[in-house]
Amino acid sequence: MQALAMKVAFAVCMIHPLGDSNVKGKVTFTQVEGGVRVQAELTGLTPGEHGFHVHQYGDCAAMDGKCAGGHFNPTGAPHGGPESAERHVGDLGNITADASGKAVYDRVDKLLALNGPHSIIGRSIIVHAGRDDLTSQPSGDAGARVGCGVIGIADPSMQK
Repeated sequence: MQALAMKVAFAVCMIHPLGDSNVKGKVTFTQVEGGVRVQAELTGLTPGEHGFHVHQYGDCAAMDGKCAGGHFNPTGAPHGGPESAERHVGDLGNITADASGKAVYDRVDKLLALNGPHSIIGRSIIVHAGRDDLTSQPSGDAGARVGCGVIGIADPSMQK
């Protein structure tokens, strides 16, 4: 008997610290008109901007986060910012932490997908130590990886 395919409308990613960082939080992905709404709340960051990307593999086992691979880039595009004409699918730009280390992110992304060949389900979110300059190739020069989480299908009844 073949299982019915489920159309994903809501996904979640719990961010855990890498190395000696204290970064943690939650990122949700909701299918909306015009794309996927990405909402994040993180704590434990140093004040300022931090690169924030979907990475190729859903693997956060190594304490340096390198097992997550590079930015998710199924089309072979150059690195850019979230509003760039050309960019990796995983290029979400920066998330900005306040003086207490708390950061909030909320935007609709037109390239992210929760279904189909470019789905982000099973991939990871990486939070970087530094700012993504949105131009340096191949990945924005954002420095070490300080937080990682795997993107999974969420129970739609738990959507806020």
